[in-house]
Order: sequence, then structure tokens, then C-alpha cells
Amino acid sequence: MSRPPELERRRLATEKTMARFRNRAFDWRYARTCAHLARYQARAMGRRLPTVPRFRSAIGAKKALRTLGHESLIGLLDAHLTRIAPAEMRLGDLCAVAGTEGLDAIFVNVAPRKIAGWREDEPVLVLLDVSLDEIDAAWRL
Repeated sequence: MSRPPELERRRLATEKTMARFRNRAFDWRYARTCAHLARYQARAMGRRLPTVPRFRSAIGAKKALRTLGHESLIGLLDAHLTRIAPAEMRLGDLCAVAGTEGLDAIFVNVAPRKIAGWREDEPVLVLLDVSLDEIDAAWRL
């Protein structure tokens, strides 16, 4: 059996990720953070990112990053994925925007200028309309 075309593979992987996290609240304790979202999407796309150590708070997340040898999620993703310009993002690619508590926020690109992830003022995973200048970094999966 042949491999599906790239766009179909991207669609299937992104739908799988959205199904897993849709209507789920952000939760430090239950592996529902942007780091877990990014890792799940990467796995769905056939890429391997390091296992996310357990943490229960923003402070714990920062410590976990340091144990992996990085000061930020952007640094971690730069070490494992190819950085691209935000305008080059395709369905299923990852991007970072300014987060809270000294951490970057990682989102999945789900449509032109639409990204999925968590915001501090929303109870569940959301779709955000963004302009390219709001994106701090982007990576190809």
C-alpha cells in the first residue's frame, strides 16, 4: 500500500491531534499542556520529540526544560525541528507565540492564519486567528 499524499497525511495527523485535545482544559497535572500538544502532533506526523518529563506547574515545566538542556520551548523545538518562517507554515506545523509565566506557548497550525492551542483566558483548546507578526517562531513537521 502506498503512503498517502503529504497534504492528506498532514490532515489526518492534525485531525487526530485535535480529536485528542478538543474540549479538554489545559491542565499541568494531566498532560494537557502545549508541550504535550506539540509532542503528540509531532508523533502523529512521524517525528520524535523528547519525552515530556512530569511537571505540575509553570515552575516545574521550566525545571523540566532545563533537565532537557533548554531554557525555553523555542530552544527545545529548535534543537529537534527545522525552523521556518511563519508564512511558510503548512497544515500541522508548529508555532510559538508569547505565553505567560515566562514560558512560550506552542500551537498547531490548522488553517491559514489559524492556530490551535490553549490561552490563559479560555477554559479549553481554542482556535485563534493570528497575524504572521504575532508568531515568534515556527517549525516544519
